This record gives sequence, C-alpha cells and structure tokens, in this order.
Amino acid sequence: MDNNGLSQGNNATNPAQENKKAKRETFVATISPGHAVYVISVAAELAGVHPQTLRIYERKGLLDPSRTSGGSRRYSERDVAMMRRIQELTSEGLNLEGVKRVLDLEREIESLRNDIEAIKVVSRRAVEDTHKKYRRDLVPLNQWLVPHHSNRDVRRRD
Repeated sequence: MDNNGLSQGNNATNPAQENKKAKRETFVATISPGHAVYVISVAAELAGVHPQTLRIYERKGLLDPSRTSGGSRRYSERDVAMMRRIQELTSEGLNLEGVKRVLDLEREIESLRNDIEAIKVVSRRAVEDTHKKYRRDLVPLNQWLVPHHSNRDVRRRD
C-alpha cells in the first residue's frame, strides 16, 4: 500500500488530489500572459539567464517588470517571452542597444499592422454602406424610368 492507502497495483486516484489538480490547472489556465507572477530567480531560470542579466535588461529599458507593494520585481509570461527574444537577438550578435532598436521597430511594425487592419475594417464598411445606398437609391429610380421615344425616330410622311 502507498501513503494514500491504495495498493500499488491499483491505478485509482484520490478524489481530493484530483480536485486539487483540477483547481491548479484551472488557475494556471486563467492567468493571462500579462499577469506578473514570477519572482526574478524563477523568471531568469525560465528564460535561461542569470537574475543579474534581468536587472541589466531593466536598466537598459528592455524590460519593465511589475513591482509588488514591497518593491520586489514580478515577471509575466509576456516578460519571459521578451527575455527569450532578447537572448535570441544577442546570440545573433546584436548588442543591447541594437536589441532595443530592433524591439522598438518590431513594436512599431505591430502597431502599424494593427492600424492597417483597422483601416481595412472601416474601408470595407464604407464600401458596403455605399453599395447599400446605391441599391436603395437606384432601384426606385429604375422603377420611375419610362421609355421615351424621341421625335427623330418618328418619320414624317409628306
């Protein structure tokens, strides 16, 4: 028997443990990528860097971790992804100033892409509205049109 009173040959699980596991999985699933939960040592380990490296990144303006009321840094999944991106760029030979410039340009590109998408949505709506207006205005106009024969078509017989 194991510590839970189950025989080792039995694959049954403890309902209390299953409930705890389900709650833990639900909690992890509901944390947003921007929610700061990691202390500096855990964040550094997740990103594969030394905690001092994260402090340097912060001083250089590459990271801006959240702070607790006591002043401790807290990092989010988004921060960890940024740390990995910084590591990727430095491994390609960029210094931290170059990394900062690349990250700024990437953010600008993303912002411009979002602007373009918003403009596309507005443009599509404007085109659809124009087409609706044409259909609404032109159908009644077509109903009012009556064939007209000009005098030129009528020949005089003298």
